[in-house]
Amino acid sequence: MRLFSLLKKEFLQFFRDRVLIFILIYAFTVVVYTGGRGISLEVKRFPVIIQDQSNSRASREFIAKIRLPYFKILGFVNSDKELIEWLDRGKASMAIIIPPDFERKLKKGKAKIQVIIDGTMSMTSTMAISYISDITYNYSLEILEYDLYKKNYSIPMTEEKLRVLFNPNVLSTWFMSLLELFNMITMTSLLITAAALIREKEYGTIEQLLITPVKSWEVFLAKIILTIIVISILSLISLFIMVKGVFGVPVRGNIFLFFTVTCIYVFSMASIGIAIATMVNNLPQAMMVIIAILVPMLMISGAWSPPEAMHPVIKYISLLSPMRYFLDFGYGVLLKGNNLEYVWKDILGIILIGILLLIFSALRFRQSFAK
Repeated sequence: MRLFSLLKKEFLQFFRDRVLIFILIYAFTVVVYTGGRGISLEVKRFPVIIQDQSNSRASREFIAKIRLPYFKILGFVNSDKELIEWLDRGKASMAIIIPPDFERKLKKGKAKIQVIIDGTMSMTSTMAISYISDITYNYSLEILEYDLYKKNYSIPMTEEKLRVLFNPNVLSTWFMSLLELFNMITMTSLLITAAALIREKEYGTIEQLLITPVKSWEVFLAKIILTIIVISILSLISLFIMVKGVFGVPVRGNIFLFFTVTCIYVFSMASIGIAIATMVNNLPQAMMVIIAILVPMLMISGAWSPPEAMHPVIKYISLLSPMRYFLDFGYGVLLKGNNLEYVWKDILGIILIGILLLIFSALRFRQSFAK
């Protein structure tokens, strides 16, 4: 009965905090939208300048291959100085130099071009280089096929048949919108519990609360239950309105399974939020600690780099991050439609780490507000 009274108090305090409600709505709508639209893992309208020293039919044919939507030719330059200036000022990210003897050497099978690329954005630059390499290869193959056709020869070829599972059009918006949803679930789970406890510490109401007949574990549990209810509901709303409705991501898996495991994951993250609140004195300090925890957790979660590609030490450290298991679980259930048979290891990882985090935060809470 005392627990229900505490839950009622927590919900009353929550709905009175209009700023926090606005932050949560903003996080599960605007942030998810900007994450899906603002970050692209594809090469689109990559800014290119060209120095065509050949001015031949062959060079014009090659330049015609470099077109939208992948590349956008900003202009043609006539000197190396002008080319370097475009790159140094950041007006262009790639420069293609076609030498004067391009057409003559092309007929001998020895033609070369030079590509200079801005490597500050390494991921996009690497993909742009692969796109240019593919264009160059296909152009060379066209020339070869034409020459053999004139001689009534045929070139032996192997044609690949690609089949992309779970994301047939390889849309980065599917991946990024889900990733941003998972990020918001993680961040807001930390924020709500930490903010609620810190607010009571600042106002002195936590001490008043603990002189009543309620137990410290009841206060602890009430704050976590509030977070689970609020975040799980917001995550489902965002999933169907933003991820599925706006971005068209198909939800193939069991929603009840996703909802249940999300509650367990939020429970784990909320436990960390309680522990953070016991270590700091105010909300700005808590936000700094949350960022310090959240950024490394995201980096080693496997979202940007598979665990197999990580340094061995980082790979084993990532096993301690509940976010790694939650991302694997979320993508597996929502995009692949996996059932319990395929994701039970991820669920087990979330539960085990959640138990450890619960014990740690409960001990911290007891030491700070023992009763």
